Amino acid sequence: MNSKRIQFFSILVLNVLLAFNFHAQGGLNLSPAIKTVVIDPGHGGKDPGCLGSSTQEKIVCLAMGLKLGDLIKKNYPNIKVVYTRDSDVFVELDDRAKIANKNNADLFICIHANAASATAAGTETYVLGLHRTESQQKIAERENSAIYLEEDKGEKYKDFDLSPDAIIARQIQLSVFLDQSISFATKLQKEFKGIGRYDRGVKQAGFIVLYKTTMPSVLIETGFLTNPTEQKFLMTESTQNLMAESMFAAFEKYKNELEGINIQQTPKNEKPKISNDVFFKVQIETSEKAIKLNDERFKGIEVSEYQQDKLFKYTSGIFVNDYKSANNYKNELRNQGFQHAFVVAFKDGERISLEKALKLAEK
Repeated sequence: MNSKRIQFFSILVLNVLLAFNFHAQGGLNLSPAIKTVVIDPGHGGKDPGCLGSSTQEKIVCLAMGLKLGDLIKKNYPNIKVVYTRDSDVFVELDDRAKIANKNNADLFICIHANAASATAAGTETYVLGLHRTESQQKIAERENSAIYLEEDKGEKYKDFDLSPDAIIARQIQLSVFLDQSISFATKLQKEFKGIGRYDRGVKQAGFIVLYKTTMPSVLIETGFLTNPTEQKFLMTESTQNLMAESMFAAFEKYKNELEGINIQQTPKNEKPKISNDVFFKVQIETSEKAIKLNDERFKGIEVSEYQQDKLFKYTSGIFVNDYKSANNYKNELRNQGFQHAFVVAFKDGERISLEKALKLAEK
């Protein structure tokens, strides 16, 4: 039997074993599908990550990661939560994956923040795969560059293969886990969109930390620190709570899906939203038909859509309990040609009157 055929059958056997393990844990519901979660706040210590004018990636990621872990421990005390770091320390990429693998984690959640132009905004969640755009490649390269801050300056990775062929082979090895990763990533993006964040989608790229983990794994880019509005969103405790709650909601839906639990049939399992915040946005367009979010009429700014009275409405920006900043942004947009821009307000995903919103925001 030649080497290629041996490799093929080895991969086939591995996938069968993984599939059996998956069904034993979730499909047949013989035991809880998730017993251990590893949360990986990106960067730390001498590695600040992306820089905003007032904060650093390592700081906001740690805050959101700890909040997410607290929510999981509070609501599911039988689930073991492990952090790759719970303070401002530097952890090597290889060690982050080793922590997850050593603890036999059922889910690995890596939390990061992004950098680009001053207008770039929104969340995106990555799974292991081949990048499709130059920007996706740059994000992976930036996050992977942490290896050069390690003690050996990245020497241990000199023979590490992240070529397209190697990534494809790894995807085949972990095909069952990849499907689950995509499922969880999709749920994350849906939850982020539900709180008004611009949805940049589920994407693939060659992140070392995702390559080396042997369980469903995602890397979340929570927003852009180079955008002043996004930076304020990510460094404010109330909105950090909101991001953590959204991650937790996605986690809970993913867990219940694996265990065959229908949340709609078990309302007692549903947990109330923790946040009482009001969200101000600037509405710039209304249409009887849906408009693509990258339509040229939006002039390159990031927008999100909501529906009301059978109309499609488009907003930009998100300001938590901060009408003044929203109003200033409205004026900026009017100067950019959106002459009919005006401020709208939301609470618990529903639009409310400005009068009511201002009273709630004052509290």
